[in-house]
Amino acid sequence: MHLGQSLLNDGDTGYHIRAGEYIMKTMKVPQHDMFSYLTPPLPWTAHEWLSEVIMALVHSAFGLTGVVVFFSFFIALTAMLLFETIHARDKNILISLAVVILATASSGLHWLARPHIFSFILTLAWYHILCLYQYKNRNLLYALPLLMLLWVNLHGGFMGGFIVLFIFVAGNAIKALFSVEDRQTALVRLKALAVAAAACLAVCLVNPYGYYILLFPFKLTSSGYLMDSISEFMSPNFHEKYAKGFELYLVLLVAAFAWSRKKLDFIDVMLVALFLHMSLYSARYIPLFAIVAARILSGMLNDNLYEKDNRFSRFMQRRSENISRLDAKAVRYLWPAASVVLVAYFAATGRITYGFDPKSKPVAATEFIKKERIAGNMFNSDEFGDYLIYAAAPAYKVFVDGRLDMYGADRLKEFRQVTGFHQGWEKVFEKYGMTWVIFEADSHLSRYLLKNRDWKLIYADRAANIFVKNIPQYKNLIDRYPAVTPVIVDDKKEPA
Repeated sequence: MHLGQSLLNDGDTGYHIRAGEYIMKTMKVPQHDMFSYLTPPLPWTAHEWLSEVIMALVHSAFGLTGVVVFFSFFIALTAMLLFETIHARDKNILISLAVVILATASSGLHWLARPHIFSFILTLAWYHILCLYQYKNRNLLYALPLLMLLWVNLHGGFMGGFIVLFIFVAGNAIKALFSVEDRQTALVRLKALAVAAAACLAVCLVNPYGYYILLFPFKLTSSGYLMDSISEFMSPNFHEKYAKGFELYLVLLVAAFAWSRKKLDFIDVMLVALFLHMSLYSARYIPLFAIVAARILSGMLNDNLYEKDNRFSRFMQRRSENISRLDAKAVRYLWPAASVVLVAYFAATGRITYGFDPKSKPVAATEFIKKERIAGNMFNSDEFGDYLIYAAAPAYKVFVDGRLDMYGADRLKEFRQVTGFHQGWEKVFEKYGMTWVIFEADSHLSRYLLKNRDWKLIYADRAANIFVKNIPQYKNLIDRYPAVTPVIVDDKKEPA
């Protein structure tokens, strides 16, 4: 129950649902923003449009509970298929299981009901097809363009697919140039992989934005300010709980490298090096690294175990054989299928329900806003903006929300200028005609406005405070709520 609820820790889920509803209603993918009051409307690349339509369809049928269960299924399916692909190659079921558990724990920081979950399973499928071709001589490369056609319209993580593919291309090119024994085989593979890469690039153009979709990820990552300001783009903090699984995964990987006597394939070295670099630079890439490295880590541990003949290796082999026999007797997919049916039953009968947490999202505050029909332009945080789009659009439009790539560095700087009380922060309010504020209760901005006579607190709970400017426009509202008391929250950290 708790793990499912955590999938709604990020408010982006809300705007994705409403964007999907907009697409279905208008039958077109938006080119400009429709959720903020900024004018003229900002250009918006809704690169996750297909994911948003799927989320809207699930939400219309089953609500937020359905959305959580839907993405939980794909997370569980990724873990199950990761185990299947690893254990099909390696001998020891205990090692395969341990590696998958660690890989899954590492990716837990990004378990959110958002489109990137599709990239988890697509990365695994893409990588598995390439490994089958490279190491098993099974040519399923024709499936890559089909996967890419889907992926490019679901999530920007499709660029990760190209990174993996180009590493396999580069690895075979190097073998063709420098390896005498494998040159002919490498040349054949190189030609087939190059054709597959060209086909994947071609199908990428089949999206609402044409060739621009290939430039979009580079445009986003080229903004140093955005990359340094958005939490999920920052490096992992190993002092935080979310990074403990990743830390243990790295320790085991380093130990396996140190223990191994077998020389790794150049492709595997490049995969580990590049995806490790990406995950250390930005925490959002940790799940992709965990998926890519799992096969390599499990292979090294298996090779090291079976090339030694000692008490520990014999113990591990016996235990693995015993568990494998039990696994073979079990009806293979019965328990996963039964779990899916059981969860679906609980969700359909209301035994489990999920919604945005009123302790961290402005759930009650938004109902207050809708009841009082507060007019004027608001100042809000991006997380609150996401929820307001979900619960109050189109009646209320926001200043900022989770689409920070759309708002850009300049808008984010203005937001930080206000929340950091940097010189001239009041001019941002004047520039956008902001006359009321909805913001986290336990924040510097809320504490400042409480002491500022130009602003009046008209609503407070543990999640949000609402202030209006002390002007005639809001006199009746201020008179109705003359002595609102702020809620003191001791168990929350200062919002980012």
